[in-house]
Amino acid sequence: MMDWRLQDPLWLALIPIVPAIVWWSERVRRHAVLYSSVDLLRGLPVTPAMRIKRLLPWLRAAGLLLVVVALARPQHGLQEFRIRTEGIAIQMCIDRSGSMQALDFSLDGERIDRLTAVKRVFRDFVSGQGSLAGRPDDLIGLIAFGGYAEAKVPLTLDHGALLQVLDTVRIPHPITDTRGRVINQQLMEEEMATAIGDALLMAVDRLKDVAAKSKVVILLSDGEQTAGIAEPQQGAEAAKAFGIKIYSIGVGTTGSVPFPAVDGFGRSVLVRQHVRLDEATLKMLAAETGGKYFNAQDTKALVDVYAEIDQLEKTATEGRLYTEYRELYVWFLLPGLGLVLLQVVLSATRFRSLP
Repeated sequence: MMDWRLQDPLWLALIPIVPAIVWWSERVRRHAVLYSSVDLLRGLPVTPAMRIKRLLPWLRAAGLLLVVVALARPQHGLQEFRIRTEGIAIQMCIDRSGSMQALDFSLDGERIDRLTAVKRVFRDFVSGQGSLAGRPDDLIGLIAFGGYAEAKVPLTLDHGALLQVLDTVRIPHPITDTRGRVINQQLMEEEMATAIGDALLMAVDRLKDVAAKSKVVILLSDGEQTAGIAEPQQGAEAAKAFGIKIYSIGVGTTGSVPFPAVDGFGRSVLVRQHVRLDEATLKMLAAETGGKYFNAQDTKALVDVYAEIDQLEKTATEGRLYTEYRELYVWFLLPGLGLVLLQVVLSATRFRSLP
């Protein structure tokens, strides 16, 4: 929708004055010459030059009128921009414990681990892809947790930076020396555990003082509490106290699933291990805070979960618009000055009058 306006319309009050000024200046400029009789001149033909000369004062008047319109600053703009949106604050808590290595998800026909699937769909949830519209107006933060919780990204609208940090979230892996010996065995075992309670308390601490329409924790985990200081119940109670909802997503299921491994000959193989999904705890977290529990056993189900959260937690947008205006005065000022200059030049040269 195009919008036209004059920024300083009071200048238009000069429009009726301009012709009067031009008429008065021409009247004052005229000189009378005493002559016995002009009867001999009345019969002379009127030439085109004489007709043009009579229009010169109005040429100046037209130029001055254009200058007056320029002073009123005509503008036009396109009304299509929101002046304010009321987003929500979302704290993502992503499990990166050892069980997230399970290769029971697939993407584009390829077998992938659970963490890769979670990161891929989280990226689409934030930026928008397919059935997911994206969350451009929401504050989103990221916490990754294994045996301990780590705040990766504070609540931010810079989603590009958020997604760059998301790429760095990894499952703990062994580090070997030059002889092939694992040098981080103890630390890796600690990081392979799952500290859900600690992650929730950190998320609540990040959200509690934020001024937002709605505050949400999205917790993605495929295991049960095996590490940390705080219990999941404590995290739920803290979230409830500050009006924060928890949407818990159980990734995978309880049972035997394939894991990557290296056999005695150094070859990459798949071995099946038993994992347990503590759905009771995840359901309790959601029910305690007014959120909802979801179970995602494959990539498509994970996408559907995010799509439903998208519908449950909508961002409110004000209907008012602001208009970005472009100045048009130059299109009136330059022709106006040009006409005034043309009148001055013609009056001083070709159509000059002698007293």
